[in-house]
Amino acid sequence: MGENVRRQYDQERTLPSSPTGRVPQWVLDEATGRAAPPEPWRSWAPTEPRRARRRRNWTGVGGAVLVVAIVVLGAAGTRFGLFADPAAIAGVSAAPDMPTPGADSSDDPLGTPLSPPAAGGSYDFLQQQDDGVTPVGYDPCRPVHYVVRPDNAPVGGEALIESAVARVSEVTGLQFVYDGATDEDLVDQRAPFQPDRYGDRWAPVLITWETVAEQPDFAADVAGLGGSLGTSAGDGPAVFVTGTVQLDAAEFADLATWPNGAAVARAIVLHELGHVVGLDHVDDPSQLMYPTTSAVLDFAPGDLTGLAQLGAGACEPRL
Repeated sequence: MGENVRRQYDQERTLPSSPTGRVPQWVLDEATGRAAPPEPWRSWAPTEPRRARRRRNWTGVGGAVLVVAIVVLGAAGTRFGLFADPAAIAGVSAAPDMPTPGADSSDDPLGTPLSPPAAGGSYDFLQQQDDGVTPVGYDPCRPVHYVVRPDNAPVGGEALIESAVARVSEVTGLQFVYDGATDEDLVDQRAPFQPDRYGDRWAPVLITWETVAEQPDFAADVAGLGGSLGTSAGDGPAVFVTGTVQLDAAEFADLATWPNGAAVARAIVLHELGHVVGLDHVDDPSQLMYPTTSAVLDFAPGDLTGLAQLGAGACEPRL
């Protein structure tokens, strides 16, 4: 081994890496003093608000650490975009480029949230209505449709998503409907209304298995990204109308080799879906929505209390 190659090898062994052993390129660039290349995926026009991103570490299995994050989405005037402010969507108007109001809407909620534990616990919401108290969530009087892009899916990925969705539905009372596979590629400014692809309705929640090439955040210790987009009709309540979940395909494949890795993988998807339906992080390590390190593998009392409220929102047939 040449001396230069040996020095590079020894250096890389001391650099931060992901649980799968990958050393992100930006880490190598910083270590060698090279200027980082332009990153188009992070480029925004000056007037566009940036994504809100929070991290979550997962430890306790195999000594590895995983991170998941949230993407807070919203709507502004007649344009849909990304908001850093979790309260940004309250009180805004519905966009004119939207489906015929009331699609799939019922007069009454389709399900009933589980009664929260008497002990309660910590919980918080990503966004509140104008009153600053009532959370923004999905309309309980219509199904929450979702699709999965199966590209790059690990073995057992379909069953993993199905199990996590069923658990969120059980807790919130929201009725999720799987619309099958899609070939939709996720973009930062995903259109919430795509009639050519999904017909006269809001686009379903999109769940994707991403590679590092597709989602550069996954080059670091990030295992997932998730969030929802909302709007309102006139002076009506703000309502989430669609959302996204991105999962690191390589990281989940690696989890399959961990002791109890299947349970950890499910917990990560539950955490991301918790963000999709409206939960924020909390400072309580006994909850699944704790943002740093946790061995909690299912929704805890605080999570359940918040999810019950998110499933008990107002019907909004005008959207």
